[in-house]
Amino acid sequence: MSEKNREGKRTARERLRQQRAVDEARTKRKKQLVVGGVVIAVIAAAVVAGVVVQNERSKPDTPTAAPAGTIGDKNLVVPSGAADAPSTLTVYEDPRCPACGAFEKSFRDTIDTLEDQGKIVVHYHLVSFIDRSLGGKGSKYGVNALGCAQTAGHFRAYHDVLYRNQPEETSDAFGNKQTLLDLAKQVPGLSTPAFESCVNDNRYSGWVSAVQQDFDKSGFKSTPTVLLNGESVYPKKGDQGISPENLTAWVDQANQGKKLGTTGAPAQSPAPSGSAG
Repeated sequence: MSEKNREGKRTARERLRQQRAVDEARTKRKKQLVVGGVVIAVIAAAVVAGVVVQNERSKPDTPTAAPAGTIGDKNLVVPSGAADAPSTLTVYEDPRCPACGAFEKSFRDTIDTLEDQGKIVVHYHLVSFIDRSLGGKGSKYGVNALGCAQTAGHFRAYHDVLYRNQPEETSDAFGNKQTLLDLAKQVPGLSTPAFESCVNDNRYSGWVSAVQQDFDKSGFKSTPTVLLNGESVYPKKGDQGISPENLTAWVDQANQGKKLGTTGAPAQSPAPSGSAG
């Protein structure tokens, strides 16, 4: 073979190696681009998902079912008394809160009397933060049961029974649904299959969470928080400490010259027992 032919073959082999190297480099770049694109897509999807999750966390819960007759934004408030009463007593309470129990023990009869006289309507915000700090489910289950009683048209009576039988804060006795059902037997007409189903199914759990979220945003830090026509009256109003006598006097002073509420027209309009609201 002549030197010229051998050189030609070497040149051809060299061109083939170079072309193969170019092809391999091109293939490698394509793979890198594909993998990189997948990674970018995954990261982008994760970022979007993270934004969505964060947005969901930042939005307060909107309950899919609220007790019958609840009022206010998202129906978070349980009213008790005549809707046209001239004064409004706003009460934030947790069923496990011992200070709330003490407040109810001292003021329950006075508040019930003022309601019955058409002097006030009470707006209850039933919160459940003690579960969050002490563990358990007594606050949440207790509030749900109160919502069930509201739907059944027996809120005030059941509310008073729960606070009369309030357990120690750390016992979480209301975390046992049977305890809540047994206490309902003290309220004539409340212990029904519809009420039992509502309690056992934790029907208003979303509503319970929404009420608590509303409390978290309210700026109030403790329970009970009690306002008369928007002014704080617990533990005192101005320089005056609260007492049953003072509360009555403050209500009468606020109501001077005003027509009393129609005691036959309750603030709540309960749906038939068992309604999901």
